[in-house]
Amino acid sequence: MARFKSKPPSSAAAEKPKKPRMSNAERSSYFARREAAKVLRSVLQGDAHRRAVGSIKSLVYSPSVKNKKATFALVCQTLKHLPIIKDVLEAANILNSRWKRQVELVYIISYDILFGQEISFVGDAEKFLVQRKVSLQSALARLLVRKKMKRIEDLIDHYQTPDVSKPRYVRVNTLKLDVDSAVVELRKQYMVQKDELVPDLLKLPPKCDLHDHPLVMNGSVFMQGKASSMVAAALDPEPGWEVLDACAAPGNKTVHLAALMRGKGKVMACELNKERIKRLADTVRLSGAHNIEIFHGDFLSLDPEDPLYSKVRAILLDPSCSGSGTVAERLDHLLPSYAAGQAANTDETERINKLASFQKKALEHALSFPQVERIVYSTCSIHQTENEDVVKSVLPFAESRGFGLATPFPQWHRRGLPVLEGYEHLLRTDPAEDKEGFFIALFIREDRSTRRAHRSPVERGKGRDLSKKKLRAITPILFGGMFKMLSFCKLSSRINLNKQRN
Repeated sequence: MARFKSKPPSSAAAEKPKKPRMSNAERSSYFARREAAKVLRSVLQGDAHRRAVGSIKSLVYSPSVKNKKATFALVCQTLKHLPIIKDVLEAANILNSRWKRQVELVYIISYDILFGQEISFVGDAEKFLVQRKVSLQSALARLLVRKKMKRIEDLIDHYQTPDVSKPRYVRVNTLKLDVDSAVVELRKQYMVQKDELVPDLLKLPPKCDLHDHPLVMNGSVFMQGKASSMVAAALDPEPGWEVLDACAAPGNKTVHLAALMRGKGKVMACELNKERIKRLADTVRLSGAHNIEIFHGDFLSLDPEDPLYSKVRAILLDPSCSGSGTVAERLDHLLPSYAAGQAANTDETERINKLASFQKKALEHALSFPQVERIVYSTCSIHQTENEDVVKSVLPFAESRGFGLATPFPQWHRRGLPVLEGYEHLLRTDPAEDKEGFFIALFIREDRSTRRAHRSPVERGKGRDLSKKKLRAITPILFGGMFKMLSFCKLSSRINLNKQRN
């Protein structure tokens, strides 16, 4: 009987090394760095062009980022150390064209090598920089000598801006959960107080990390600052109304409107930016609101005489602004432009003037809708140019349409700057004392809305919390629907968020 020997493996196949499998820690570090690099690229590009897609927090905590906690820490720490990292990389002169194209990832890994914890460095970029660790450390040592400092901690303090601490506010999404139940659940871990001014708002100690909390993950509560939560409450839409949110993304105020309306009526959310509309849709899904329609298009292109808007009774206008009142919340103090003092330069002044021009057009457009009786104009800016000056410029037109200024939250002590008649009706929050700088103006069409019984938002908020009995009757259902795009030509593209129950 013939015997056949198996063919021995070729030397090439025999010598081919097997790629070692990553451990769980290595895998986590590898992907966290790359997610952080992607976020860092968006942040730095937006800062360079002064056109941010979103804040650092909103980018990190978007659904596409898996390892949110590690990514957030990496992005913030890298930004804090970025001036040092850039100086070190320039002095070491180690980057070739390949890694210059991935410079954000290089920044992230360099932070880990120089200042972070060396848990694992798998990956081509990691290996490249680890092999040059001595060069990086030598460049850092020379930087210390040049800055006349003895310790790395002194160098870090020299570059860093101080952290700003503020209470953690969360807004209870009453479409899913009543306030008392949220308080009971959150008090298992934190000190919790009900806010006396804004219905459904809770106050927790500073630096509470709630991003992975079950109530946040399932949309029962939203992490939203006090001043931001005052905006929708100031508009105070009634259940059954049709309301237009003119510049809706990322959607926290949009879903707040839906909750204030108890899920009844309709909220039409308009957003022009394609990337931000994805975030808006995610927020709506998470909230479980079924009375929100998203319009992808320019608010200024909407025809006030179109029958589609003939029943709109209230408009929330929170347009693009400088964001100067929320630099702490947005972590803008970590950005290169803030460190370089660009907030006061000529380019920034020109940008603010352009923003104010758009804001004026948008507010006049909102005042043009014939059936609207309540309008809130708000910004997260501290600049008079975007706030009182915009209101002052449209007041004659507003009065010609029957609108006058009303006083949102009369018990709030901080009012507008005395540069126009009626400034006492305007509302401001101070970034130093209130930890946020917001501005709110409430316009009411006097021939209609003055007939309503005027109550404070706190009084109107009483009874809005769902009782436990009602909560069982309408078990929270996450918005799992698909949304259909329709062409909008010159007006806008309309996305219908269909109601689907799981």
